[in-house]
Amino acid sequence: MNTTWLPILVAATALAIAPTLHAQQKPLVCGTDLEGGIPFLFGDKNDPDSLIGFEVDLLNALAKELGRPIERKHAAFDSLIPTLNRGDVDFVMNGLEITKENVAQARFTRPYFIYQLQLIARIDDNRFTTLDEIKEKGLTVGTLDNSAAYRLLADTWRIDTKGFPDQEGPFNDLLQKQIDAVLFDTPIAVYYAIPDDEITHRKKNYPGLKLVGQPYAEGYYGIAVKKENEALAKELDDALGRVIQSGELKRILTKWHIWSPDQYRLYTPIKTAEAATLTLPFSDYFVVLLYGAGYTVLITIASMVLAVGLGLPIATARMYGPLPIRWLAIAYVEFFRGIPVLLLLYFLYYGMPNIIGIKLDPYTAAILGFGLNYAAYEAEIYRAGIQAIPIGQWEASASLGMSPFLTFRRIIFPQAMRTILPPMTNDFIALFKDTSMVSIISVIELSKQYQILTKTYGGYLEIGVTTAALYLIMSVPLGYLSRHLEKRWGVK
Repeated sequence: MNTTWLPILVAATALAIAPTLHAQQKPLVCGTDLEGGIPFLFGDKNDPDSLIGFEVDLLNALAKELGRPIERKHAAFDSLIPTLNRGDVDFVMNGLEITKENVAQARFTRPYFIYQLQLIARIDDNRFTTLDEIKEKGLTVGTLDNSAAYRLLADTWRIDTKGFPDQEGPFNDLLQKQIDAVLFDTPIAVYYAIPDDEITHRKKNYPGLKLVGQPYAEGYYGIAVKKENEALAKELDDALGRVIQSGELKRILTKWHIWSPDQYRLYTPIKTAEAATLTLPFSDYFVVLLYGAGYTVLITIASMVLAVGLGLPIATARMYGPLPIRWLAIAYVEFFRGIPVLLLLYFLYYGMPNIIGIKLDPYTAAILGFGLNYAAYEAEIYRAGIQAIPIGQWEASASLGMSPFLTFRRIIFPQAMRTILPPMTNDFIALFKDTSMVSIISVIELSKQYQILTKTYGGYLEIGVTTAALYLIMSVPLGYLSRHLEKRWGVK
């Protein structure tokens, strides 16, 4: 038998079936924030179902080098590493900075981008060019939560800092003069503050911004893998090396206008040795959580006072007012019970400045939002309690010559309070927990402080138990107070 052609036949067969084998390989799952923003990944204006961005192109290049598909799975930016460590994804990538805090929680690949931090201000604001001047003048700077910029501002410089869950928030607040400056990584700064964008055409939304001073505080973006998955980390390291050495990375970064001579340093692998796991003493994080709890108490009490104050006149207007006033009271209750409080907070903080020119600070917006929302529920509680009083009480009072107002104040309402108190206490306790929603408008209360601490230092169990204990300390006494008053007022 002639075997001369056998090696050639085997090689040809292998080449023929290789694409099929690659296609059948299990895809890698990459955790990324699908609202990651410009220029990382974002919706294509020409195809809303598609994502574009320099990290989208890089993932495609890595998939080609690895010979297997990569699927994207959404995770909020500040939950990327927790999502990875839960085992929901194989690796995470979304402008994730190789910081000491992040390296303590995951194994990072070699960097694929070198960034610096850049200050951004309104184009007509010339009060500062450096962080020193910002600190001296007591100005406020916005940036992303759980980012290197946030830690630099809040921990190192001790500057008044507002954290945001997304990129758009800081720039909106900056233009509305809610904050004085923004500090972001250079790729983001370039796309929001420099004109001449032929790819996204979105910078026109922020025409009144400028870069301030020189960029500084160099850092690196990398891909995070679970610490025990060294095999995948090595594969990604090798694939990144090939993408860099082939010039493909330079082509991608140039396409997105973020290539700089500094990126040539990526051609020599930059070591990202794991740092020691960070720990935060109980006394330190307890004080931070206590500070957040203080804002929770402030927002809860102020909102409840507003809700209770509005609820009674709304309830009485609905029961005893003339017909048009009744209709208005009913409309108020149905409207505020029918819309999500989250939507109301968005409107008060972000919508009102654009629609009617009224700008509220985040704490005022939070108190007003919860107060208006809960007032609708308190009005219904008042109404139910008042209507539970027998009509004979009104008739008996009238026979004694008491006016309707005096009857309501001295006879009806004090008795109704016995019925009103338990559900009102329940609402008060619920409001303590609902205040966690105010983090969307940059209020750092107890639950948000918990998220910041755990994303930075880990310690989910210890910090979580302490946070839960603080919530219990704030809410449980209300239940005891309610039961004490019920007994004192003779409720059986």
